[in-house]
Amino acid sequence: MKNKKIREIILGKPLDPMKSETRHSMALVAFLAWVGLGADGLSSSSYGPEETFRALGTHTHLGLYMAVATAVTVFIIALAYNQVIELFPTGGGGYRVATKLVGPYLGLVSGAALILDYVLTIAISIASGVDALASFLPLGFQPYKLWAEAFFIGLLIVMNLRGLKEAIQILLPIFLGFVATHLVLIVYGIVAHASHLPQLVPDTMAETGSLAGEIGWAGVAGMLLLAYSQGGGTYTGLEAVSNNVNLLAEPRVRTGKMTMFYMALSLAVTAGGIILLYLLWDAQPTAGETLNATTFRRIIASMGLGGELVNKILLAVVLAFEAGLLFVAANTGFLGGPSVLSNMAGDSWVPHQFRYLSTRLVTQNGILVMGIAALAILFWTRGQVTLLVVLYSISVFLTFAISLFGLCLYWWRHRKDARWVRRFLLSLTGFIICAGILAVLLVERFTQGGWATALIIAAIAGLCIFIRNHYRETKRAIRSVDRVFANQPFGPVKEAVDPEPDAQTAVFIVGNSRGGGLHALLWVLRMFPGHFKNFLFVNARTVDAHAYGGEGALEKMRMDAARTLEYFVDFCQSHGMASASYIGFGTDAVEEVTRMCEQINHEYPNSIFFTSKLIFASDNWFTRLLHNQAALAVQRRLHLEGLQMVILPMKV
Repeated sequence: MKNKKIREIILGKPLDPMKSETRHSMALVAFLAWVGLGADGLSSSSYGPEETFRALGTHTHLGLYMAVATAVTVFIIALAYNQVIELFPTGGGGYRVATKLVGPYLGLVSGAALILDYVLTIAISIASGVDALASFLPLGFQPYKLWAEAFFIGLLIVMNLRGLKEAIQILLPIFLGFVATHLVLIVYGIVAHASHLPQLVPDTMAETGSLAGEIGWAGVAGMLLLAYSQGGGTYTGLEAVSNNVNLLAEPRVRTGKMTMFYMALSLAVTAGGIILLYLLWDAQPTAGETLNATTFRRIIASMGLGGELVNKILLAVVLAFEAGLLFVAANTGFLGGPSVLSNMAGDSWVPHQFRYLSTRLVTQNGILVMGIAALAILFWTRGQVTLLVVLYSISVFLTFAISLFGLCLYWWRHRKDARWVRRFLLSLTGFIICAGILAVLLVERFTQGGWATALIIAAIAGLCIFIRNHYRETKRAIRSVDRVFANQPFGPVKEAVDPEPDAQTAVFIVGNSRGGGLHALLWVLRMFPGHFKNFLFVNARTVDAHAYGGEGALEKMRMDAARTLEYFVDFCQSHGMASASYIGFGTDAVEEVTRMCEQINHEYPNSIFFTSKLIFASDNWFTRLLHNQAALAVQRRLHLEGLQMVILPMKV
C-alpha cells in the first residue's frame, strides 16, 4: 500500500482550501466551539474548587465566600475577554492584544506564556484524566500511567491531524455526559439540603466574626486571598475563544460572544455549585479520593436509586465522564496552541512553517510540536498534577494580566468613546484580580515550580528573539536585492507577444520577491543570449493559516499573486519577448508547483525550469529550519519526472 493511501486512511482525504464551502464546513458554530474550546475551562472544576476548599483548612465556612467569588470572577474575566473578541476578530487573543496595545516584547512574553499554557493544558488534562481512570484499576496499573498518558496524547494528535471539527464531534458525547451528570448532581445536592440554605449565610457571618476575633480581619482577608489564588486554576481556559476567533462561524464576533457566554455560565454554575456542595454536604478529605468523588458518593447514596453496587456504578459513570472531559480539555491545547504559534509565525517570532496548513487544513506543525512538548513535560514531572497546576496557573494568569492591562491602556487612549468608563473599569477590575492572583502564586509557589515556569517562558522568549533577528536580517538583504532590480527599465514595445508551444521555453518559478524573479530572468538572458523564445512565470501561493482564516484574505492573496505575475509578463513583453503566466494555490507549494510544471511541459515540450534560492554565507541546520527548502524539493520532483530544472543562487 502506498504511503499516500495510508496517510488518507489515517488522516482522511485532502480538502480544497479554495472552495468556499470548505471553510464553511470547518467553521465552528457557538455550540461546537463551546465543546471544543470551553472544555478546558469546564474541566478545571475537577480540581480548581478542591484546591480552593483545601486551602481553607478547618475554616470551611469561608467556602461560601469562595463560591460567590468564583462565579463572579468567571463572569468578570469572560466579559473583559469579550472586548478582545470585538477588537481582534481575526484571532490571536492575549498575544495579539499585548502586541498591538502594549508593545511587541510584552506581546512576545504573552505569546511565550500562552504556548506553555496550551502545552500544560494538554499535559495536566491528560494526567488528571488518567489519574481518575487509574482510581478504578488495581494498584499494579500505577507504573504504567505515563505510558497510558503517552497513548492518549498520540490518539489526540491523530484526531486533530484529521481536522478540528471531526475531533470535536467525536468528543461531543463525553462533554455532554459530563454537563448532564454534574448538573443533575449539583441541582439535586442543593435541593436535597435546601433546608440548610436559610441558615447558611448567618452561620457563615457568625463564624467569620468569631475567626476575626482570633486572628484579626487582616488574617481573615489573607486566608481568603490565599484560598482564592490557590483555586486560580478554575479560571484557566477562558481565553481560548479569543485566541481562536478565526475558527468560528460567521458572524465571528457574535459567535465568539455567544461561546464565551456558554463557557462562563457553565463554569460559574459548575465550579461555584461544587464549592457549595462541599459546604452543604460537609465534605472531608478522604485518602485516595478527590473531594468531588467523596461528595458525589454521598449525594448518589442519598438518592436511593438502588443498593451499594448500583451506587458504585453510578459514581464510576460520573467520574468516568469527569476523566473523559479532561481528555476533551486536552484537545483545547491542540486547537489553541497551533493558533498562537501561527500568529507568532506571522510576526516572525517562530519559524514560518508554523503558518503552513496540511491537506486537512490544520496547522500540522503546531499540532505535532504541542503534542511532543506535552509528552516531554509529562515525563519530566512524572505526571504530578500538583506541580503541573502550579506551572499552569502562573502561565495563564501572566497572560491574563498582560491582556487586561492592554485593554486598560486601550480604553484610556479612547476616552472619547461613550463606553470608555464602563469598559475601562471592567478591564481594570479584571487586571487587579489577575495580577493579584499571579503575585500570590509566584510568592507562595516559587520554590514549588514557579521558578520553572519563569525559566521556561524566558527560554522561549529568548529563542524567539534570536529567530526574529535572523528573519529581520534576511528581509533586509532581500529588500536590498529588490532595490537593485527596481530600476530595471521597461522596453518600448506596447503589443503583447504570445508564446509559441514548440519554441524553446524558459519557465521561471517566482515568489513574492520581484528582485528574485528578475535576478533569474536576467541571468538566463545573459548566459543564453537569443536561445529562449518563450518566457513563462509560475507562482504557487501557499494557503497558510492566516490566508485561510482571515476574512477576505484569500481574495487578497489572489490579487497580490496576480499583480506580481503581471509585472513579470509586462516587463518581458515590453522588450518584445513572448510571455505568459500561471498561478496556483494550495497548502503544499512543492506539490502545486510540480503539478503546474508538468502541465506546462505538456503544453511547451521544450521547457527548462529556473528558480532562485537564497544562499547564506553561514549555512547550517538552523537556517535550513527557518527557511523552507522548496527549490531543492521541486528540483528533485521534476528530475524524477525527467524535466530539467536549474537553481540559481542568490547570496544574501
